[in-house]
Amino acid sequence: MNGADTAWIIVATALVLFMSLPGLALFYGGLVRARNVLSVFMHVYAIACLMSILWLAFGYTIAFGDASHGWFGSLDKAFLSGVTADSLSGTLPEVLFFAFQMTFAIITPALIVGAYVERVGFGFVLTFSSLWMLLCYAPVVHWIWGGGALADGGIFGEIGTRDFAGGIVVHETAGIAALMIAVALGPRKHRTTPPHAPWMVFVGAGMLWVGWFGFNGGSQLAADGGAAMAITVTHISAATASLSWALYERIKYGKASLVGLVTGTIAGLASITPASGFVGPIAALIIGAVAGVLCQEAVNFIRNKLNIDDTLDVFAVHGVGGIFGTIMIAVFGQGSFVAQFGALIIVGIFTFVVTYVLIKLTAAITPLRVDLESEVNGLDLSAHGERAYDITS
Repeated sequence: MNGADTAWIIVATALVLFMSLPGLALFYGGLVRARNVLSVFMHVYAIACLMSILWLAFGYTIAFGDASHGWFGSLDKAFLSGVTADSLSGTLPEVLFFAFQMTFAIITPALIVGAYVERVGFGFVLTFSSLWMLLCYAPVVHWIWGGGALADGGIFGEIGTRDFAGGIVVHETAGIAALMIAVALGPRKHRTTPPHAPWMVFVGAGMLWVGWFGFNGGSQLAADGGAAMAITVTHISAATASLSWALYERIKYGKASLVGLVTGTIAGLASITPASGFVGPIAALIIGAVAGVLCQEAVNFIRNKLNIDDTLDVFAVHGVGGIFGTIMIAVFGQGSFVAQFGALIIVGIFTFVVTYVLIKLTAAITPLRVDLESEVNGLDLSAHGERAYDITS
């Protein structure tokens, strides 16, 4: 065990959990109608609790159980069987590696929340998130990070898929699932209502930015120069994408908005995530500059051309950003184009199929969408019996 590595990953674990609680909850909560903010908090918080238990039970062993270059980890580590305080994973206590990866298993299904807020049934949220994390997310983790079929020595040969912190594993999977649920749900009745609290979006985005240092820097799994570089390029990409989004918004619409500025931050963070362990600051500048424009155009295309109500633009920002960053690894000569594109296609098809089946299955168990009266009155009161504000809007 390395004490410095262990200390850093303990901090990184806390930072990644901080991204979800309260960072993502505040970011998403500020973007919805005032009468739905508590339901967003409820979704993210409940997912965090439930995914933690499921990761302990089966998620971790599916992702990191022994199965060399396979498609599904063995179940030998279910409920952390055989793992003690003295067990090691590299230079770390294995229980710490478990906890660090658990925070990723929390935030990935929590990202999907942004696609279905303001009209989804709470039972659907919990049931779908549980099944999706175990049957879609955890297997993909195994393929790429757990020594599975897409890793080095797998189906793509000696140089396998490069995904440092989750461009494919987290952002592509969550983005595709989000888009599919948005299509299945159909648009909101109050689709054009503006965000009720841009200040809350700003606070949540700031927390996500800080927490992302643990997300990307922690993925080095060591306290060394690689972790420091990952944090540095993460910051540079986020800063650049924020400005490129705002500038592009100013050129197109005459004004740069706060919500646009901080959404650009998230686009830059998502885009640098897969590449953060493989590129330097100049590449991060380029990735961030392109991401701010690319993801904004993706938002406009999905909203206005395809007319899909992905409520908080999960696919356009996270999905497109993660896919773009994954490709840029090969562009900058740090990975194989065959492996990068191949993994994107394989994971994309797998995510589509599993998500489609789980939407149908879950909708047969519990209602997918709330009734019209509940949607109009807001999910805070209709689903949870609470209100954040005394409102009429």
